[in-house]
Amino acid sequence: MILLRQILLLYTGSDELSGVDLLIEGNRITRIAKAVEPQSQDAEVIDCRDIVVLPGLVNTHHHLFQTLQRCLPDVQNAPLFRWLVRLYQIWKGMDDDAVYWSTLLGCAELLKTGCTTTSDNLYVFPRGASKFIDVEIEAAQKIGIRFHPTRGCMSLGQSKGGLPPDEIVQDEDEILADSERLINKYHDTSFGSMIRIALGPCSPFSVSRKLLIETKELAREKGVLLHTHLAETEDENKYCLEKYGMRPLELMEECGWLGSDVWFAHGIHFTDAEIKRLEETGTGVCHCPTSNMRLGSGVARIPEMLEMGIRVGLGVDGSASNDTSDMLGELRNCLLLHRLTGGSEAMGVRDVLRLATAGGASLLGRDDIGTIAEGRVADLIGIKISDIAYAGALHDYLASVLLCGYDHSVEFSIIDGKLVVKEGHVCAVSEEEIIRNANRIAKKLATS
Repeated sequence: MILLRQILLLYTGSDELSGVDLLIEGNRITRIAKAVEPQSQDAEVIDCRDIVVLPGLVNTHHHLFQTLQRCLPDVQNAPLFRWLVRLYQIWKGMDDDAVYWSTLLGCAELLKTGCTTTSDNLYVFPRGASKFIDVEIEAAQKIGIRFHPTRGCMSLGQSKGGLPPDEIVQDEDEILADSERLINKYHDTSFGSMIRIALGPCSPFSVSRKLLIETKELAREKGVLLHTHLAETEDENKYCLEKYGMRPLELMEECGWLGSDVWFAHGIHFTDAEIKRLEETGTGVCHCPTSNMRLGSGVARIPEMLEMGIRVGLGVDGSASNDTSDMLGELRNCLLLHRLTGGSEAMGVRDVLRLATAGGASLLGRDDIGTIAEGRVADLIGIKISDIAYAGALHDYLASVLLCGYDHSVEFSIIDGKLVVKEGHVCAVSEEEIIRNANRIAKKLATS
């Protein structure tokens, strides 16, 4: 049992409440009111008089394994395709050890910066590697994050006209068999479930049309979501036009990949007609502003999509194209990017918060997270705003969380009713151990 006492500001997703208490029993929020008294003397009471409490943030696109390839000099200024070609050579050396520690590293960063639920797309499987998703799940369970891994894959190697080298692509029958195995073993649709599987072939330039269709059929048979990168760069448009005679979204529609069970990462280079198809079919989009700026890929038309009612969430994307898993920082970048391109009224603080909470929950098919209410799963974060970074910003406590601050660490994070970050530190795993192992493996991969 946890009691958050005298919260400075509680943002529920719709209301902003001051001076209330919030009681958590088991994994659920059971009461929000003033002067709540816990029934047990063993309750952990957290003084929140200088803390803003928000719903846990939802990250809807990541590549956790890329935390080991941050700031590589020879790809710092490369566009996507050249960036990928170089990194493919490093990813040939990925093994279970690298997947385990990179997952812990990325999840620790996410937890410390307000994320309580994350998706991930792991699509690199060197020959002989088949259980990477199991390793990721083990690490996610250890650190305590709510996890939506998408079983990524690449099957179209260079010998078949794809972009990746043959050494890191898989046989399509092997991909489908492992996808079904993972769904049967881990996918949990119950209220408050900690693990749900989705299927995520990497991109139109790394898998075949046949695999896209068969993956869609398997996903719909099993009742799981579909995810892939789409419309991220003009190079992707050119590739699809040359290989298939159609643009990426047209290809995905031909393969049956539109609908309320699909969300695409990026969605930068959609035409007016294509955005209309997203609206008509209920297809969702994950916006990755930092990665898009970092790679110079362009700016997705998110304000227009939101005005049309298209479901949109936020994602930090892989750390090799972002160099951080800073979830609160992603919100700030989203806000500033769209004001730069659309003017000062293009997006507001509360618009961005909705993207990162209820918006992300919607993309992942969740109705039990993303907002704060009695009966909901207890996924909450607390941000202390009493230090110098927030001085003078007491006019709007909620805005101060995004617009002020130079350290995006949360004071606490609660997931499924359990404290996973306390006083700014991850509870379940030694941060020093993560740092030591991540640096060791990153050096090994870069020099092998």
